[in-house]
Amino acid sequence: MTLNAAIGIVGVLLLGFIYSFSRNITHTGVPIEVIFPKIETKILAVDVYQQNPIQDIKVEVLNGCGIKGIAARAADFLRTNHVDVVRSDNADHHNYPNTVIISRNENVESLKAVSKSFRITMNDEKRILIVPDESLGVDVTVIIGKDIRDFTDLASFFTSEQ
Repeated sequence: MTLNAAIGIVGVLLLGFIYSFSRNITHTGVPIEVIFPKIETKILAVDVYQQNPIQDIKVEVLNGCGIKGIAARAADFLRTNHVDVVRSDNADHHNYPNTVIISRNENVESLKAVSKSFRITMNDEKRILIVPDESLGVDVTVIIGKDIRDFTDLASFFTSEQ
């Protein structure tokens, strides 16, 4: 008797599930019309890259002047010049009188790109150094010195940032 009642209850539940399933399948819902905006000119990624090529230069920026946050802000400046800054940190001390750009490998093009961002000529022996160190995993190290305000492009970037 209880077994027959249980089978009857399960049968009613099964019929309820079948009815609910059939209602969901036949339900059409509310139609939604999607309208995409018209684009006047089509810009491909290759066109963007050709206008602003990303240079494969890995740079670390170190704070050697003691101004809080200067390495991160200088890293942002380099990124606007399409240079990949992989690390920004403090230098070994904060008494660097001059900003120094150090080449860490034989990639001269990376050194040129970074020095161009700071408008430092390649023959400036006081600011351009070649100290190979492949273990750092970067092409160029930039140590920000106390002369940071002498770089007009960088200084104007800092003032426009605030």
